[in-house]
Amino acid sequence: MEDLEIQQYLLDLQGYLVVENVLNPDEVATLNELFDQQKLPSPGKTQRFGSAPDGPGFLQWGKPFCDLLDHPQIMPVLRFRLGDCFRLDRLYGMYMKAGMGRGRLHADYGAMSPISGSVPGKYFNFPKHEITDGFMVVAWSLTDAGPDHGGFCCIPGSHKSNYRLPKKIFDAPEKSPLIIIPQAPAGSAILFSEALTHGTSAWYGKHERRSLLYKYCVAHTAWRPNRVQPPTNTELTSRQEILFREPAEPHRHFPSLFE
Repeated sequence: MEDLEIQQYLLDLQGYLVVENVLNPDEVATLNELFDQQKLPSPGKTQRFGSAPDGPGFLQWGKPFCDLLDHPQIMPVLRFRLGDCFRLDRLYGMYMKAGMGRGRLHADYGAMSPISGSVPGKYFNFPKHEITDGFMVVAWSLTDAGPDHGGFCCIPGSHKSNYRLPKKIFDAPEKSPLIIIPQAPAGSAILFSEALTHGTSAWYGKHERRSLLYKYCVAHTAWRPNRVQPPTNTELTSRQEILFREPAEPHRHFPSLFE
């Protein structure tokens, strides 16, 4: 219980949380082996692979990818932000090679949302008729990431900000001490709110960056009309099947994932 309380506090405070050693070396090796079997082109113009909705994405690559959907060490942490009833909304992977540049800082919800209408330098009131939270991401590290390599970056606490990110930081995040690249060794999971200002730093590691992103949302919302489809070659558990349900009101039309 004490560990969960600490995780709850840190996730609420920072907007992100790194849980290390969720996967053991054999599990990481299996996922990387299945990745290699796909024979994807070398990362370059695109950093993404295995995207969904519009199919099952990389879930079709084998059961080990499906086992991550409701990993027992991750579900209690998702519950802090999403409650008992949530669904899988999107997923994709990211891979990078040495020398690839950074992405832009962004947030899909809150003051930094592209549709929020927030104005730089002016206090932003979170409107009741707009979605400002309720989306979480679990990013699984299949290779080491962190300050010495690159990868996920963010501004801790920015999910609670009532002000838009200043343009000076947006234009040159690599010069700002506010931006952190958390240590995330292979086998780690980074959980973060989509309201957190986050992005991808340049990749300096000699090895290839590999990360799997599973995106979840509260049961009654959705990012877009399309739905992630369950894989056709893996039998899902009853709880995993719930994650693929259509959006609906929690408890009344969408069952709890923890009963």
